[in-house]
Amino acid sequence: MPDYPAELTIDPWNGPAPTATVRVPGSKSLTNRALIVAALARGPSVLTGALDSEDTRVMIDALKALGIAVEHDAATATIRITGCSGRFPAPEADLHVANSGTTLRFLTAALAAGKGKYRIDGTPRMRQRPVADLLQALNGLGAFTRSELGTGCPPVQIDADGLDGGFAFVRGDVSSQFLSGLLMALPYSRGETVVDVEGTLVSQPYIAMTLDVMREFGVEPSNRKNKRFVVHPSRYNGRDYSIEPDASAASYFFALAAITGGSITVEGLGSSSIQGDVQFVDVLEHMGCTVVRERDRTTVTGGPLRAVDVDMNAISDTVMTLGVVALFADGVTRIRNVGHIRHKETDRIAALAAELRKLGADVSEQHDGLLIIPPEPSALRPAAIATYDDHRMAMSFALAGLKIPGVTILDPGCVAKTYPGFWDDLAAVRTSPTA
Repeated sequence: MPDYPAELTIDPWNGPAPTATVRVPGSKSLTNRALIVAALARGPSVLTGALDSEDTRVMIDALKALGIAVEHDAATATIRITGCSGRFPAPEADLHVANSGTTLRFLTAALAAGKGKYRIDGTPRMRQRPVADLLQALNGLGAFTRSELGTGCPPVQIDADGLDGGFAFVRGDVSSQFLSGLLMALPYSRGETVVDVEGTLVSQPYIAMTLDVMREFGVEPSNRKNKRFVVHPSRYNGRDYSIEPDASAASYFFALAAITGGSITVEGLGSSSIQGDVQFVDVLEHMGCTVVRERDRTTVTGGPLRAVDVDMNAISDTVMTLGVVALFADGVTRIRNVGHIRHKETDRIAALAAELRKLGADVSEQHDGLLIIPPEPSALRPAAIATYDDHRMAMSFALAGLKIPGVTILDPGCVAKTYPGFWDDLAAVRTSPTA
């Protein structure tokens, strides 16, 4: 990973509106899903376009500790992996997953479908992130899993002897990762499994992404309106799998175009994308940007920005990006139905509200979102932005520094979680020949 300074002051954008083309790294969500499915599959798989980041390295290191053969060539964004046919070779392992929620939840379910004794732990923040609903669902299918400290959070202990199948219930309002982890493991159950979702399922596009990866590796559960899923005993088959650029990461460059009035094209991410966060450009379009959508590229051109009232449940990883764009929009922006992001790397609603206020915004924090009233441009003020060990806080608020002199990002190295090269890519846009 690159070396990062303790803090980084962003230079305001002083030149003409930028015109640039970028290609962001591979999707973290797709990379970690493909890693789990390929690890469970029969035979070898080759993942191309894979993300190299802290979260994906945590997953790769955990799989290696479980006896899976993984070769990671970061220079070519390629991962070669030989699957275990549903039974991890290591009968015991004590795994550390840092603050990677996907690694925790996906591995917990996958390990419960095999045989062995395992423990999963992480950072102090990880010990605050919920996993109880997943454990309850797995135990109802014949597993023995528990929260070691009785908190409903890690450390997690798994005494695995396979899953029986049957009926399971998963809450839908905390994290879609519970359901994704369960679905990817269930083909290795001894019998058919019916999973009912209790309440409204958050972040539904991520479930569509999970099902798409499963389908590519040869397994297709039935999906009844995101309320009931049926998975039959089956097996994944290893294959070559291409990973799209990360739509959440692309949101920062689309937002850059919006707030500078420039034009940014993201290559490899267009109307054919299976990622829900590509819909972030729809929000920017409502705010006054011009969006050109092609099959394998998307271009956003900024214009005078107006406020928006938007339900961001389906694209909640872009909430902080929009929060910063709202600083430069005319009117009151309302972000709704994202209460579940309080359980992410930090309480993202509270953190976003606190840091926007430092810059001069009037922000009303609500239980499931925010109201953001931007100040007059002359009242925007410099600030040192706390990032709360949250990569998305750092990348989002870097954009504010392009328009507000004196914005300093504290702990800029936290971007390594999903986008280690972010600062280099941002600098490349600034020095692009067409910028």
